[in-house]
Amino acid sequence: MPEFLNLLPPDAAIEAFLEAIPKDRNTTPEKVPTEDALDRILCETIAAPHPLPPFNRSTVDGYALRARDTFGANPGLPAYLTIVGEVEMGKPARHNLEASQAIVVHTGGMIPPDSDAVVMLEDTQWAREGEIEVLRAVAVGENILQEGEDVKTGDPIFQSGQRLRPQEIGGLMAFGVTHIQVARRPRVGILSTGDEVIPPGTTPQHGQVRDINSYTLSTLVARAGGEPIRLGIVSDRRQELEKAAKKAQQEDDILVVTAGSSVSARDITSDVIASLGTPGVLVHGVAIKPGKPTILAVVNGMPMIGLPGNPVSALISAGLFLVPMIHRLLGFERNALKASLSAELSVNIASQTGREDYLPVRVVNSAQGPIAEPVYGRSNLIFTLIRADGLVRIPAESTGLAAGTKVEVHLF
Repeated sequence: MPEFLNLLPPDAAIEAFLEAIPKDRNTTPEKVPTEDALDRILCETIAAPHPLPPFNRSTVDGYALRARDTFGANPGLPAYLTIVGEVEMGKPARHNLEASQAIVVHTGGMIPPDSDAVVMLEDTQWAREGEIEVLRAVAVGENILQEGEDVKTGDPIFQSGQRLRPQEIGGLMAFGVTHIQVARRPRVGILSTGDEVIPPGTTPQHGQVRDINSYTLSTLVARAGGEPIRLGIVSDRRQELEKAAKKAQQEDDILVVTAGSSVSARDITSDVIASLGTPGVLVHGVAIKPGKPTILAVVNGMPMIGLPGNPVSALISAGLFLVPMIHRLLGFERNALKASLSAELSVNIASQTGREDYLPVRVVNSAQGPIAEPVYGRSNLIFTLIRADGLVRIPAESTGLAAGTKVEVHLF
């Protein structure tokens, strides 16, 4: 069987893949309710329509007053202030304070315009009906959130290309922004190939295997912000694969074909992709393990990826190449923070120079800190990943890592 002639390093492969996409090829925006926009990508820049907080408000339960009326106050020589009313929650403060006067305020309540500080309830006590003793001096601005302290009117608070987390949803609601423009989720067509592959609900006969990749890749796509479209299973006949791929060209934004990426007589994915348009196949073979026989292509502006049939190889390669492409179409920053942790390797790990290895590991807590224990298994065994918590990347220039080495575990 012929071997791959030009194995690109993964960084070079993804750069070539992303650079081949036209700069203006992004998914179109759509308007959605803000409450349904978690993890969506914003397609507009939003400026603050008003300050936040919109008025001076108390951060504690206590008494609004003039700070100068408390100067020098202490438990042995308290300041005496007359209570002239109470600020009701959700209503404006209507009282005017004069010298040696205070007004009851609650956390979040509006501060009267003549006051400049709030003394906490715990720092006071009643002297007599309608009068309190202030047992501690307070400074100007103490226990008050000033109008616009968080955000000022006109501040650019949300940027186009920003992924919306729970805190962004809350911030939008604070300004009454109930509908927003977000990037439409790219449609990712997922096609399984192979005469031996059958749907998961079917009982396999000898020589048959259930389709795993369509479902693992669908969830990966959804988590990355895409819309997975399972296109079913096609046989190893070229005509069937070509027909399904042409249909995906008309309906989807990205096409992923699993199995058929190896170099052999029965693996015709590369030939089919090359026949669909230009520039065609950009990369066929990446210097990684697992996942070496990955195909990266762009056909008439549409990204196409051929993945190995082995579930572990397919999922790892999709994480390296498919996820960044989905982010690219969404207009999302590629180098977004990924969940990871530092751990110590439990054993020596051998590796071959010239390729990046991705090692599944289980993270175990110990008295010395997290320990990364390798989970061994071949790339066609999905439970290798099920038993793992994440992956450790072994650089291409390394011949391995020694036990006790600090490694970064990229968590699933």
